[in-house]
Amino acid sequence: MKAKSNYDLFIKFFDTYAPVEFKGIDPEDQLMVDLEDMMETNNQFLFIGAMMKMEIIFVSKRSVQMMGVKPENLHPDFFVQNVHPDDGMRAGNGTVRLFKMAHIIYSAQKGHSLLSSNLRMKNAQGTYTNFLNQLYVFYRKLPYESVFLMKVHTNIDWCKKLKNGYHFYTGNDLSNFRYPDEELLAMGIPYSNRELEIIKLIHAGLNSYQIAEKVFLSPQTIYTHRRNILKKSGKMTLSDVIYDLMEQGVL
Repeated sequence: MKAKSNYDLFIKFFDTYAPVEFKGIDPEDQLMVDLEDMMETNNQFLFIGAMMKMEIIFVSKRSVQMMGVKPENLHPDFFVQNVHPDDGMRAGNGTVRLFKMAHIIYSAQKGHSLLSSNLRMKNAQGTYTNFLNQLYVFYRKLPYESVFLMKVHTNIDWCKKLKNGYHFYTGNDLSNFRYPDEELLAMGIPYSNRELEIIKLIHAGLNSYQIAEKVFLSPQTIYTHRRNILKKSGKMTLSDVIYDLMEQGVL
C-alpha cells in the first residue's frame, strides 16, 4: 500500500482530545478512523506522554501489532528493555538529549523541537526490526501546563540504505516531521559501523596503533578510516567530529 503522509492528523488529534485528557475517545469518530487508517497503511503506532509528569497518556492500538504490548501496558522502560544491545548507547544518549530539549522548552513556556532517529527494537514476534522514532516535543497549557511528547514509531525495514549508518535529526524544522522517505532517512550519521567504532575508540583516548591492535586491523587501515571520517564530516579535526556526535547524542 502507498504511504500516507498527512502528519497534520497527529497534531489535530492532540488538539482535539487533549482538553478531555484523551479519555472517552469514540473509535468511530472520523478523526480516529482517519488516524488509525493512516497508521495502518504506514505501519506505525503513536504514543503521547506528559514529560513533566513522566507518564504516558495515550497509546494507539497498533502497539500490539507492532511491539506486542497492549496500550495499557506500555511504559517508558519498555523501549529500554527491547532495544537492540548495539543501539543501547544511542538510545540512552537520545533520551538525555530529549529531556534537555524538554527542559529548555518548559523554561521558556513556549516552543517545540523534533528529535528523529532509527533504532532496532523487538517487534511483536520477538525479532529485531528497524524502527524510525520521531519525537515531537512541544509546550501546551491543555490538558494542563506541560511539555508533551508525541512519539511516532514507523517500521522502516524496507530502507536498505541504513545498513551502514544511522538516520539522525534534531531541530525545529517541522517539515521533517513527516512519513519517512529516502531523503529524510539519509539525514544524519554518514559513518559506517566500523568508522563509528573507530570514532568511539578515539573518543576513549586510544591512538591509531592501539586501535589497530584492538580491532585487528593495520595502522595504515586505521589512518585511511580517519581520513574518510574527516572527508565525510567536512570537519578539520576528529575532535570536531566527536563534539558533533556528542551533541547529537551518538557518543
